Amino acid sequence: MRRRQALGLGAALALPGLAGLPAQAQPAAATPQKVLRVAFPVAETGFDPAQITDLYSRIITPHIFEALYRYDHLARPIVLHPLTAEAMPEIADDFRSFTVRLRRGIFFQEDPAFEGRPRELVAADYVFAFKRFADPALKSPQWAFVDDFRLLGLGALRKRAIDAKQPFDYDTEIEGLRALDRYTLQFRLELPRPRFTESLASSDLFGAVAREVVRHYGDKIAEHPVGTGPFRLAQWRRSSFIALERNPAYREVLWDAQPAPDDAEGQEVVRRLKGRRLPLIDRVEVSIIEESQPRWLSFLNGQIDLIAVPPDFVPIAMPGGQVAPHLARRGIRGQRVLQPDSALSYFNMEDPLVGGYAPHQVALRRAICLAVDIDREIRLVRRGMAIPAQSIVVPHTSGYNPAFKSENGDYDPARAKALLELYGYTDRDGDGWREQPDGSPLLIRYSTQPDQSSRQLNELWQKNMKAIGIRMEFATAKWPENLKAARAGKLQMWGVGSLAAASDGLQSLQRLYGPQGGQGNLARFKLPAFDALYDRLMVLPDGPERDRLFEQAKRLSVAYAPYKVHVHRIQADLQHPHVLGWKRTLFWQEWWHMVDLLPAEHPAA
Repeated sequence: MRRRQALGLGAALALPGLAGLPAQAQPAAATPQKVLRVAFPVAETGFDPAQITDLYSRIITPHIFEALYRYDHLARPIVLHPLTAEAMPEIADDFRSFTVRLRRGIFFQEDPAFEGRPRELVAADYVFAFKRFADPALKSPQWAFVDDFRLLGLGALRKRAIDAKQPFDYDTEIEGLRALDRYTLQFRLELPRPRFTESLASSDLFGAVAREVVRHYGDKIAEHPVGTGPFRLAQWRRSSFIALERNPAYREVLWDAQPAPDDAEGQEVVRRLKGRRLPLIDRVEVSIIEESQPRWLSFLNGQIDLIAVPPDFVPIAMPGGQVAPHLARRGIRGQRVLQPDSALSYFNMEDPLVGGYAPHQVALRRAICLAVDIDREIRLVRRGMAIPAQSIVVPHTSGYNPAFKSENGDYDPARAKALLELYGYTDRDGDGWREQPDGSPLLIRYSTQPDQSSRQLNELWQKNMKAIGIRMEFATAKWPENLKAARAGKLQMWGVGSLAAASDGLQSLQRLYGPQGGQGNLARFKLPAFDALYDRLMVLPDGPERDRLFEQAKRLSVAYAPYKVHVHRIQADLQHPHVLGWKRTLFWQEWWHMVDLLPAEHPAA
């Protein structure tokens, strides 16, 4: 039986009160719901925007909450549109002042926190949402990111709460974040921010939050997201299953997008969907399937509608970059996209062995980086789905230059050995392993996870380090445990991924910015010369001068080597033929409301 027919039958059988009725007495079957089914490879952590950092929680939140602006679903390069705002912001004072007027008549979803009354979105909801990141009691992992906006008075308000050891004062008005009236919001910044508007398009973090909801649910707020967006949370079994359903209070928003004129597929989607009311589907069901094989089989069996193909299965799913014939015969479509991301390993710069800024400490990190065989990693572990990284700045963002070449992209074990010898990392006792310059043991501890991909990467690390005489051992823990330890500065080395959330390459450089130490800057790298470049990049408009500073910042990063940036990953995606309107996003995660599910079903396998 075809899957959508099975869904319809299941719905009919589940209706209460129908058992035992004669066929002619039963009501006509209702139109089956349109249910999009997807899978996450990693579990979510919660749905409070101020308290999340992981990608998969941030895929859920922008479908519930709404920022002031949004990205065009199909436009490449990116285009911003108003979402809850009436128009683009009024910008003044050399990009230090941004005034936004809200659309009237936007309402939060119904919730007990509102005591049965409709609750309209107002400017104060955004003021409250931004202030929550500064509340010390929340320990927001995004505070350093928000602090980087330099909203006048927000940092001082936070410091006052910390110094006085008192609750954060949400009622004190500050110059940098004000509701001028019920529907007018103003941001005032300490320094010019020419790209600040794009930050206001981050619905995953900066959607409006109602104060009544936070007060009502207290420390359970992460379990009760209440926003103005197209969906609401219907079901949640932590680390297992998430269901969103259509928000019945969602206002009239019509499908619209602007693909490039030469994007034939995008233009066909516009022809079929333009002007239809959002969301186009009724429900989204998310299953957490951590291992790649069952996730792949779920797609093949039609249990999920689309999949980011696990690297292990790319050779059989899209050999040579094309959808495999046996899948194409089923109408399955595919795409390959170079993502705005990087896979990298960091060195804890406060660790006495791999950290530090002395010449011999820098030499050790650079030698380790030179010994990493990235081509082999791409071939064996990533199945060809990546390109070597030359810097920490990712594709599709400002500051990324595909012609840029650096030592970060080199594999040169001979030069690595020479560096180690020059700075005193030698094998004094003849056991085949090097010691530190003072004669103490040289042992690197690399933190990792208990999954197949991590194990394969560990094997490569082991092989690469053995080739230059460095012992490496691995400490295995779950990803959330490693993240917690990394923020506390307790790990020596760890490998992470980084996905851009906006088109400005400066966010990649946040991983090296001193004030972000322990947050985005997991390496805890602190270099005044780099911080000065970062501060200058922050205020400059895009152009040749900014490009030159990006080059200098990248060179400093490579020279001190707080990170080994391995690759920029290519993602292969497959979707069943009944999915219409989907295209991999670049810097935003909300798209479930923009796709439709067609009644036609693919042929049985």
